[in-house]
Amino acid sequence: MNRRNFLGSIAIGSVAAATGFRLWDDKSATLQPEMLVSPILEDAPATSVEMANAIQHVLTASPDKDEYLLALTQNLVEPDLADEEQLARYYQKMQNFEHSHQEDVFIESSQKPLLVSSFQRMDRVQSLVGHGNFNVLGFDAMLNYARQHSAVGAFTKSELDFLEGLFFDDVQRYGFFGEKVISSLTAVVNERDRIKVSRTGHFLFRGESQKVYEKIRSDVGDSVILTSGIRSIVKQTHLFLAKTIQSEGNLSQASRSLAPPGHSFHGIGDFDVGKVGFGVKNFTADFASTDEYQRLVDLGYLDMRYPEQNLLGVRFEPWHIQVA
Repeated sequence: MNRRNFLGSIAIGSVAAATGFRLWDDKSATLQPEMLVSPILEDAPATSVEMANAIQHVLTASPDKDEYLLALTQNLVEPDLADEEQLARYYQKMQNFEHSHQEDVFIESSQKPLLVSSFQRMDRVQSLVGHGNFNVLGFDAMLNYARQHSAVGAFTKSELDFLEGLFFDDVQRYGFFGEKVISSLTAVVNERDRIKVSRTGHFLFRGESQKVYEKIRSDVGDSVILTSGIRSIVKQTHLFLAKTIQSEGNLSQASRSLAPPGHSFHGIGDFDVGKVGFGVKNFTADFASTDEYQRLVDLGYLDMRYPEQNLLGVRFEPWHIQVA
């Protein structure tokens, strides 16, 4: 049985199923060197040197031809495997989400320079407008900033084609089965629809998202903080490009940690929370070991977007509050 067909069929039900999981049952600046990128990933922060090394590797790596072809002709499994075995293999891949797997899809070698240059240019825009404003920046606004500031430089046609192709790509070929929730590359988060959360650098949508967050803070206390709120298409694309670079061009590996552009529920209402002072561990399974997590579980009214053993091709995210 073809793995893609198998997971695709169960994913149809899993989108609805994931929305029904009660949250958390108890089982459960610019790169130096030099002027390339800043350490931007909330969930997988990297030092500038690490990102520079990752960029260099992506640009120069030349995978073994047979392995690369195998990755492109992915998802073949033994026809006599039982569904339980395929599920077990799938779950094992999710548990080892930061590693490459045989069926993973890599970016084409010809696109690696565009991956890097597009990311670098977006990173320069972020340095220009500030991280907080970049979270809600629209695509057209980003292009305007780039054109108007020589320190950024206008996006080339090849870069724009690359970004458009990424946005409209069939991400199920990566092994990502989440819903596409934003269909327009130039979608805008209107100022009247958002509110900036003080002392976090992040925004939330007015209405339900704001109410849920305020209720969490009221019920759990000040030790819980917003760690990521609204992410525009620009912000999600920037994160996904960086994760792809860190994953050495492995689109499948990147999508196990970050929803591809247009597929992030951060763009329509979801948000992340963490423990004050816990730092980057808030974006790891370590968050599930905190008292704050347990108190969130005990509230009983929250849902998780990506629980353990979800069938969406996404790792376990105990910090991700489902609202949308």
